[in-house]
Formats: sequence, C-alpha cells, structure tokens
Amino acid sequence: MMHPITIITLCVLLYQPLLLAAPKAELWPVWLTSAEKVTLRPDHAFWEQFLQHRVTRSSAGINLVDYAGATSEKAGLKQYLNYLQNVPVSRLTRPQQRAFWINLYNAATVAIVLDHYPVASIRDIDISPGLFSDGPWGNKFLTIEGLQLSLDDIEHRILRPIWKDNRLHYALNCASIGCPNLQPRAFTADNSEHLLESAAMEYINHPRGVRLTDGKLQVSRIYEWFQRDFGNNERDVISHLRIYAAPELRNNLDLIEDIAGYDYDWSLNDQKKPTMPDR
Repeated sequence: MMHPITIITLCVLLYQPLLLAAPKAELWPVWLTSAEKVTLRPDHAFWEQFLQHRVTRSSAGINLVDYAGATSEKAGLKQYLNYLQNVPVSRLTRPQQRAFWINLYNAATVAIVLDHYPVASIRDIDISPGLFSDGPWGNKFLTIEGLQLSLDDIEHRILRPIWKDNRLHYALNCASIGCPNLQPRAFTADNSEHLLESAAMEYINHPRGVRLTDGKLQVSRIYEWFQRDFGNNERDVISHLRIYAAPELRNNLDLIEDIAGYDYDWSLNDQKKPTMPDR
C-alpha cells in the first residue's frame, strides 16, 4: 500500500499546473461605485518614501527590494496598510481607485514577504486556504469597507474586470524576478498612465519579458496565464508586444507568427540572496 505522504506528494505534482493557472476575471459588483468629483485624496507618501528608499535597479535591469533592510520598516508598512483599509474607496474617483488598488496590492505583497523573510520565493509562503494552496494570494487578510479581500480578489475581481486594461499586469508585482518591475514610485491618479506605459515598455524590452533566440520567440508565462487579457490567440499577444517593443525588437517580431515557449522565474526579487534559517 502506498504511504499517505507519497499520495499527497503525487497529488501536489499532479495539480501543480492547476495551482499556477490564473483565475478568470470575475467582477465583484460592489466595487463599481465611485465618485464623480475628487473629495478625498489618499495619502501614499509612506509608500512613495519606502519605494524610493528600498527599491533599486540591478545591473541586469531588474528592480530589487532591500527586504533585509526593510525589516525595520515593517511597523510603518503595517500602519500604511491599516490606513488604506480605512479609506472609503467608494468615495474615490475611478482614477484614484485604480491607483489605490495597485498600491494596496503591491504594499500588501511586500508586507507578506517581510512577515516571512527570509524566503527564497513568495510561493513558499503557503498561507492561502485549501490543501493544495500555493503562495499567499488566496488569503483574505485585508478588510476594505467591511469586506474581507485577498490579493486574488484585488487583481481578478476588481482591477482586471473593472478596468479591462492589460497594462495592469505590468503594475502589479508578485515579488519575483520574473515579474514586471515593482515601480519605484507610488501610483496616483495623475501618474498612473505614465507609469503603466513605461512599465509595459520596460518589461517587454527586457529578456525576462520577451526574447528571441535563433529566430524563435520566448516570452514570460504571464502571456500564457493571462492570454485572454491580451487577445484571443498568440498572434494577438505578439501584436500587443509590438506596440511597446523598441525598433529592433519590433522589426524582429514582424517576422514571428507564434510563440515558441514560455518561462518565469519565481525567485524572490531580493537585493541579496536570503540566508535561509535551519529547519
């Protein structure tokens, strides 16, 4: 008879592709309410200062976080998250709301990593409900206007279905090397368009986003997980890539009709490789 632990291990391996499959964008209608005029101005000054102080660009063009140094700022980050959870989101304008949700998602992600640091990958923080949970994304640890939310709720039930903007994938950071850069600026109603455009261009023109090897196109697995956000097929994804590609890459993409492969690096976007504690 097979040992129960062996059975569980086999099940985890069997369901691994499903664990990493992206949820569909399914609207949570309660978050559709917004204000027509600005009456409140959320204060993202702490998050702006944190990003300016703790996010640096590596020689490889990847924004890395000083998690080791930022442990001293855990209390301030918690206060910022508590502040955001008390903002009446329904009284913000739609542009303010987009910035609010992006900042909340990114700040909460950093806070989760700091709570469990050191870790080699955010996927090692298995605090989501369910036997086959993977990572923290399903944990409802935030409360906004009396409702409990998870990171998955913010991304897949609020941002994606309300804004229907594939550039959001370049704004939300999952604390991984393979992810689009954590921007060194807090999002605001005024700068969001600029940050979304520059983040898309930055990622698509970096090898972890798009690269050509011997005439074959290799792209981030983001374009596989969320293909429906970029179009109906691989050609639509390639058309999206052309919009933001630098001239040389754009010319090469003109010769490509399909995607040869996908990859993604789940290593933590840490300034230094964490020293793992003995277990």
